Amino acid sequence: MLKANLKLPIFTLIISCLNFIFFHFPFFSFVFKNTDYKSFSGFLLISSLFILMIIANFFAFLLFLYLLKYIGKIIIAISFIISAIAVYFINTYSVIIDESMISNVFNTNYEESSSFISIKFFIYLIFLGIIPAIWILKTKTISITFKKFSILTGSSLVIILLLSFANASNWLWVDKNSKTLGGLAMPWSYSVNTSLLLIHNHDKNKKEIPLPNARIGDNKKSVVVLVIGESARKENFSLYGYNKNTNPLLSGVKNLNVFNATSCATYTTAGVKCILEHTNSSKLYEILPNYLYRNNVDVVWKTTNWGEPPVHIKDYENKDFLQSHCKGENCGYDEVLLENLNERIVSSKKNKILIVLHTSTSHGPTYSKKYPPKFEKFKPVCNSVELGKCSQEELVNAYDNTIVYTDYLLYNVIEDLKQLKDYNSAMIYVSDHGESLGEKNLYMHGVPLSIAPKDQFEIPFIVWTSENSKQVKNEEQLTQNNVFHSVLNFLNIKSPIYDENMNIFK
Repeated sequence: MLKANLKLPIFTLIISCLNFIFFHFPFFSFVFKNTDYKSFSGFLLISSLFILMIIANFFAFLLFLYLLKYIGKIIIAISFIISAIAVYFINTYSVIIDESMISNVFNTNYEESSSFISIKFFIYLIFLGIIPAIWILKTKTISITFKKFSILTGSSLVIILLLSFANASNWLWVDKNSKTLGGLAMPWSYSVNTSLLLIHNHDKNKKEIPLPNARIGDNKKSVVVLVIGESARKENFSLYGYNKNTNPLLSGVKNLNVFNATSCATYTTAGVKCILEHTNSSKLYEILPNYLYRNNVDVVWKTTNWGEPPVHIKDYENKDFLQSHCKGENCGYDEVLLENLNERIVSSKKNKILIVLHTSTSHGPTYSKKYPPKFEKFKPVCNSVELGKCSQEELVNAYDNTIVYTDYLLYNVIEDLKQLKDYNSAMIYVSDHGESLGEKNLYMHGVPLSIAPKDQFEIPFIVWTSENSKQVKNEEQLTQNNVFHSVLNFLNIKSPIYDENMNIFK
């Protein structure tokens, strides 16, 4: 049993070793898989990382404990709890805790986060987080002199520098894999990336950058329904050649066009931002619904999701609002977005209308809960939040059923628009990003785009237009930014920011 009273350096070394043992299996699994550990260079790198991880945490923990006393203990105890949760997600869903993943965390609501909880989660939380945290808080430590503190911290820095220079030949490898390594090192992954996110969010997006004024080019009644998909990957749409019939309804629709497209990112906030902006930028320009609303277009936003940039329009309807005005057994699904769609269009006092439907249909891990039971076309399905416990067949079946439901939703949007004989109508469907379904042991999304598999960024881009309205060009490859300029063209909005090369309509 560990002593109740420990000298501060011994206590610090113990918690550094515990941190290393509890939270760095994913880190070193990646290192072993991506280095030649049998070579001298590989052996040197791995052994150096072992020592470096312990010494770096020893240095940081000692600073907290010596300078902040009990507050430092509280911070370290909290870090163990957060690290336990982080490693659960890393081991269960193969995520990387980088800045984009931290952004996902801040933009996740209770409904989504609760879907990830399982017995395994509580095992991680209690045994790797809470119990060590209690021990850290209860253990009494014997302080040291400033001289000894200075010697220990100085020695730690010297060792870190020596190990860095000893691995000069491996710097290129470290730089190449820095995002992954940084996203798997605890507690550095979430602490550093949270700080970076807060700094970047403070520096940018202080205020939307306004776009130049636009004008409406004619009085013809026109409506675009922009459907923003969630976690829909192109590969699983039979419209794109998938061997399972996941698009039984859309496959029979006339004037339907499908395009190859890629997303700007692998997570919702950046993906939706890119769909709504005129260019892919780290800055926050005035987004499409705000721009059109400011320039006298009737704009409606209906959502069962979250993570969009600030929307400044009159008619913004979230999930709670939509469900409170809906009756029927399907109001708990994305079908609620279609409620009174035609009535809202016909009742508009303006000739130019944009309606945005932001869905959540294919968001994991609970794919099987994203569609009504009658859409469970492919069986058996995965019902566990621990996707690795399901067979590949069960997981893909559950996901494919969400695509079948998406097919139904889009088909009904088109059928509604067909009834509007006085309007030029278009339906544009584009997903925020793709999804991994166990390929390469990756699940869901959020892997940095530079290293992400194509499953996470190759997305469907589907367009329907009404008879006698604008038809589409033959384009081999699109991006999410094509949406902005195409909507302007279809509604005949004259703007200095318009780019014909990004327009998909003839």
